[in-house]
Amino acid sequence: MLNQNHKFLYSDDNKRYHTLYYHNQHVFGHRVYKAVLDGRFTCPNLDGTKGFYGCAFCDGGSGAFTKPLPLTEQLESELARIKKQNAHAKAIAYFQVHTNTYAPVDYLKNLFEQAILFPDIIGLSIGTRPDCLPDDVLDYLADLNQRTYLTVELGVQTVHDRTAKNFNRGYDYAEFLENYQKLKNLNIRTCLHMINGLPEETFSDMLQTAKQLASLKPDAVKIQLLHILQNTKYAELYQSGKIQTMTQEDYIFTVVKQLELFPPETVIERITGDGEKAKLLAPDWSRNKIKTLGSIDKLQAKLDTWQGKYYQS
Repeated sequence: MLNQNHKFLYSDDNKRYHTLYYHNQHVFGHRVYKAVLDGRFTCPNLDGTKGFYGCAFCDGGSGAFTKPLPLTEQLESELARIKKQNAHAKAIAYFQVHTNTYAPVDYLKNLFEQAILFPDIIGLSIGTRPDCLPDDVLDYLADLNQRTYLTVELGVQTVHDRTAKNFNRGYDYAEFLENYQKLKNLNIRTCLHMINGLPEETFSDMLQTAKQLASLKPDAVKIQLLHILQNTKYAELYQSGKIQTMTQEDYIFTVVKQLELFPPETVIERITGDGEKAKLLAPDWSRNKIKTLGSIDKLQAKLDTWQGKYYQS
């Protein structure tokens, strides 16, 4: 969706996709940061309900940037870190580690209410699984949605059940769809996580994931590269030569073509990701995030393409 001057409509600069920075500027009127938190949750794929070892790419629940402290101390620490960059900053409380609705509602209330009442916290983002949204949790999320800027982040990774079974996701695409629709029926802002480069997936498979998720008109998506991290199932397979990672060129091209399929209104909250550097085995090129981001911009300009160019409602 370009205007007559060939400028993407959801951009204040040269970006050709709908960035989170742009979204926050237009919703809140200023930049917003993420305060990354560990609510000491577990996961049905770790506690034995569905498995003990998690997904094949999981090294313990995305906790690399958090500290196992009481919640108020985590919030204080994160806001102090953020305010070193911007003394007047506001933040979203981001419950990232493990499955952040996988607990009794009283436990959720204790954490989430502390977070939304904390000074300079202006919203809440909750990372979870679609199979961990029972009715009482959904009722509480609906209540929260009336009182704060709420986003629920769902890890879907791929629409292909054969791939999901191989990496031990623990739920099928139909279950994801059912619970995604429940969130949408409650008007809860929802962000979907995708992973490019999963073993045995082709370029066509990755485009199909983007196309199917785009058809759902998600509020936001996070596009992630598969990182091979130490002490994971995929690390074993990678080190034995049974799987490979994407090249930087292939990843950049895939992302550019996926962006063409998403509605222009969908916020692209992430377009690549950070693997914990001390644990990262591959791909080594992913350590240079700035180069990847710049290369995506350059390829979009070279191909004269933009987010939503081929979106079909």
